[in-house]
Amino acid sequence: MSNETLNAMTLARLSYFNLSAILQLYQKAGSATAIVENKNNIRDIIPDASPKLVELLRDCDRMRARAEEELEYDLTHDIKPITISDPEYPHRLTECDDAPIVLYYKGNADLNCSRVVNIVGTRKCTTYGQDMVRRFIADLKSCCPQVLIVSGLAYGVDICAHTQALEHGLETVGVLAHGLDDLYPYAHRNTAIEMTRHGGLLTEYMTHTNADKINFVRRNRIVAGMSDACILVESAAHGGGLITADISRSYNRDVFAFPGRVGDKYSEGCNNLIRDNGAALLTNALDFVKAMGWYSDASLEKARMEGIERRIFPDLSPDEQRVVDVLAKHNDLHLNMLATQAGMAVNQLVGVLFELEMKGVIRTMAGGMYHLLA
Repeated sequence: MSNETLNAMTLARLSYFNLSAILQLYQKAGSATAIVENKNNIRDIIPDASPKLVELLRDCDRMRARAEEELEYDLTHDIKPITISDPEYPHRLTECDDAPIVLYYKGNADLNCSRVVNIVGTRKCTTYGQDMVRRFIADLKSCCPQVLIVSGLAYGVDICAHTQALEHGLETVGVLAHGLDDLYPYAHRNTAIEMTRHGGLLTEYMTHTNADKINFVRRNRIVAGMSDACILVESAAHGGGLITADISRSYNRDVFAFPGRVGDKYSEGCNNLIRDNGAALLTNALDFVKAMGWYSDASLEKARMEGIERRIFPDLSPDEQRVVDVLAKHNDLHLNMLATQAGMAVNQLVGVLFELEMKGVIRTMAGGMYHLLA
């Protein structure tokens, strides 16, 4: 690694509580090396450097020792520090006035993919939210095969977005709130490992950084800044996904939200955002692709003709199709109610439901309810 990378890592360590000021200093000086080499006389090259910055730079030597330790770890563990001047750095993020000077990356996805979308929302994702993510990503893959899916690897909507992206062959990047020597939540470790092969893990934090609450808020700006658009799936009235949506708007990114049923706790934030014109209403991938200008009208029409917008389940028997039709109209039905509406005996219906579950068309839920997967 170059001396510039090491100096940038040093500055990044200094900038934890002064992101914008250090970034502005970096831009004025032209390089991290120029700043570090003139740390004791920074006003010779930046006459208007603030007293606070002058004082901050006096800590450079101690921070450099920490940067050297970090670089040794990174080189040993296949982690790449990417400075803001590096071609691999997410170029969309450089437009933001609080972009980190250095990112730490483990993975193989192109962070400058031509189309980047973040999918965020509540950590208490409902079955409805899971279905929206599943259907959206499946259809997005059909419309735009070259899309990078970004989220935060948290519980709920985040992990659902990552796993569905992997399942449908899309690369996906998780932005973490801690260093790459750890993983939070640990329950997502297997998914994270798979993501390093088909996407990546990204953070602004050095190793030995705890997943403190403030770090989750700060990482949201990276999720927002490196993306073309933010998609909010489910959110309570004051959910964390709303923070990412708000940051996205401040960065002039497009924001979309799936509506939910009035009165549903985890749709309240989305519904309010749509009502207040903070997000465009989203119901399917085709409308999203068209709104983003990522597909021609002719191609969209072809996609509709091929049934992307409303996928028909393959290889269904007449009885299976009858059950699917009933659940499409009235989802989440109890076995007895489903038998009545489908006009089947319970013992016959049980066999049909088993086949549908094996085909991945329905899911058994608590209380003997059956749910049609979108």
